[in-house]
Amino acid sequence: MMIRPTRAQRGFTFLEIMFVVVIIGVLLAIAVPKLTGQSQKARIKATEAQIRNVGVALKMYEMHVGAFPTTNQGLEALIEKPNDVDEEMWDGPYLDEKPSDAWKRPLNYTSPGDNHTDYDLWSNGPDGKEGTEDDIKNWKDD
Repeated sequence: MMIRPTRAQRGFTFLEIMFVVVIIGVLLAIAVPKLTGQSQKARIKATEAQIRNVGVALKMYEMHVGAFPTTNQGLEALIEKPNDVDEEMWDGPYLDEKPSDAWKRPLNYTSPGDNHTDYDLWSNGPDGKEGTEDDIKNWKDD
């Protein structure tokens, strides 16, 4: 003998399913922007850490060679010995590859710097444009 389920026991109504879909949509509308903002913050923090790490490599280079790489030598001097640096002084490579920011763009470098006497090191930040408010740099603006 088989018992037939009543109409109330058969399943969800279209209205109930739509209600659940609306709730899920509202939750996603709240959560997605917050997660997106966290991703951008994480990239900024990673770029700040990369700038600090390159700064350590630059200081090691300066300790061995006696000066920071020039602007023309660039950060490549941390990977391959520049032609005008004595073989005995250069104890590199100081980095495995040319440093980049979290957006996969190369870091900018000048030495001597305009903001530091030794060097300036910065990323163009999330917007990729130099000289904007979102630049990430090794100096603080006044």
